[in-house]
Amino acid sequence: MAASISGSRTCYPTSVVRARGSCGTIRCSFAPCSPASKHSTSLRIGTKWADLQGARVWDGLLSPLDGALRGELVRYGGFVRAAYASFDFDGRASSYGSCRFPSRSLLRRAGLPETGYQVTCLLHAASASAPGWLSSCSSSYIGFVAVCDNEDEIERLGRRDVVIAYRGTTTCSEWVDNFQSTLTRLPAAGPRSNDASEEEEPMVESGFWRLFTGPGEAHSSLQDQVRGEVQRIIREYGGKGMPPLSITVTGHSLGAALAVLTAYEITTAIVHQCGEDDAPMVTAVSFGCPRVGNAAFRRRLEESGGKVLRIVNSNDIVTKVPGFPVDDCSSRSSSSRDGGSAKRKPRVPRWLVTKMGWAYSDVGRELRLRSQDSAPNVVASHDLDLYLKLVAACTD
Repeated sequence: MAASISGSRTCYPTSVVRARGSCGTIRCSFAPCSPASKHSTSLRIGTKWADLQGARVWDGLLSPLDGALRGELVRYGGFVRAAYASFDFDGRASSYGSCRFPSRSLLRRAGLPETGYQVTCLLHAASASAPGWLSSCSSSYIGFVAVCDNEDEIERLGRRDVVIAYRGTTTCSEWVDNFQSTLTRLPAAGPRSNDASEEEEPMVESGFWRLFTGPGEAHSSLQDQVRGEVQRIIREYGGKGMPPLSITVTGHSLGAALAVLTAYEITTAIVHQCGEDDAPMVTAVSFGCPRVGNAAFRRRLEESGGKVLRIVNSNDIVTKVPGFPVDDCSSRSSSSRDGGSAKRKPRVPRWLVTKMGWAYSDVGRELRLRSQDSAPNVVASHDLDLYLKLVAACTD
């Protein structure tokens, strides 16, 4: 299947693939045993793993899509599906918003019986911006941390991998956070830009940041949960004589935005404290990610060593919001075959976009998937399972 690349975007024309979805939640629409959700456990990655995780920003791997990378993307998408499948959607039950399964059996019961990973921590997020009448669903299970503990899988992957997987929006209070679209300043942390004259401050979407940093009644903030568990894992599995360690953060929709914030948190608050030889590689794999922050945020994340692969369906409107894309000349994002740079410029003056708090930048290297559906369904175009089918349909 042919593909073209321009700048940091790779476009794949694909056959029409249809998926089901709903306005309130994005659920799995194909069985766990289907070809798009399987990954080859016999393909040995070995020394190639760092390139697959973005050590060279995926240069030479996207056009055409490398077979090993394709398998890894589908595999990581399976962990996101497990986060959805383990969420209790029953709004009539007292357990609504919790995890349906115990940690030790979560992956198996969510449709991933032979991953070689073990869930070590369930993650919860609380909405700090939801009104009082939504308090019953303002805090809920949003994902998990899983560590590869199978020796054969560690050997196949060439390292011990840690997966942090997030589901997308499911509760009313999370929808409230989604629409808090103005940018908010980040607290100072980690390495600074090499450009001392830089005036723009790193900023992120306020609703995503509140969901990431807001504590719940029964748990600390998602930010603190991630920080504590990652620090514990690095202490237990890092150091001399241990296999190399990688941390892969993945998510869909809102979960993709949280994955980018998590990668930022890990690289700026944790990894830089490790010795150069002990620092794990941190990669975010996002599916259908909305815009998360401004150009200064993107630069801060890149300078800290975080890698982001942004997988986009060209028909998915969620990837085009919020705000307006405003990039500088240092951005890796340039024109694509879908429209060119002129269409990506804001229709209002940059100074006004910035003053309004809507000057966003697309974060990461972009893998753009394109379906041939002439009249795409807005909801179906954002469906996670459609994303995985499109990735699986890409050939070398």
